[in-house]
Amino acid sequence: MARRHILRSAGLTAFAAAAVASTALLGACGTDSTDATTSEADAISVGQPWVKAADSGMTAAFGVLANSSGSDVRLVSASSDVAESVEPHEVVTEGDTTTMRAKAGGFVIPAKGSLTLDPGGEHLMFMGLKKPVKAGDTVTITVRFADGSTTRIDAIARDFDGNQENYTPSTHS
Repeated sequence: MARRHILRSAGLTAFAAAAVASTALLGACGTDSTDATTSEADAISVGQPWVKAADSGMTAAFGVLANSSGSDVRLVSASSDVAESVEPHEVVTEGDTTTMRAKAGGFVIPAKGSLTLDPGGEHLMFMGLKKPVKAGDTVTITVRFADGSTTRIDAIARDFDGNQENYTPSTHS
């Protein structure tokens, strides 16, 4: 009888240990799978996207990029079927000259924060327009993040006469 009690206790201890291990393993798997399936693109929402109407040459896209994650997200590149290339750009003032240039490393959208792309500031620069972008057109932009994930933005073109900056060709592309 003592032997049966010892075996029963050993069996219960082994069962309890297995249950604890299984619970810990399932908890760890749940955390890992959530982190593994969340991309930088999933954390970004885009508000008020628009593109400056233009007949040829260059134009730019603007809007507000909001990051819902607890980590910074880096937008590294973009593309659109209306332009030969699209680059993250910044506007800098040197002396009396305001110049646009490619933003080295792209844009950082801060954790739990946002980044506003606006005329006279950071923006997505469309170079080598393949066709005119008319007010009211919907322009599709695909943005790529540092983790390789992408998201699609549909921006409405509108007329805008402001911010006629000079363009400095990129050496980053």
